[in-house]
Amino acid sequence: MKSIWEANVENTVIRVENNWFSGEKLFINNELQDSQVNYFSMPRLSGHFKNEKGERILIKANIIQGFLGIDCIVFVDDKQVPLKKVI
Repeated sequence: MKSIWEANVENTVIRVENNWFSGEKLFINNELQDSQVNYFSMPRLSGHFKNEKGERILIKANIIQGFLGIDCIVFVDDKQVPLKKVI
């Protein structure tokens, strides 16, 4: 099973992918920034992008596996951003 979430922040596309076989991946503007394979713990991914001022902005993503399915939370500069589930 595969799940994909996306957000657009300051003209930057953030995509988080979860796949049972290949693990979790964080892409920023289609560039892979972090990847993990976790079968027993909650995946935490991180990356960054540079804003219009050239400042480095931190991105953190958490994938939550619960009884009702899988969900994702993304923080940009320590603020939660809304995500759209693509798949």
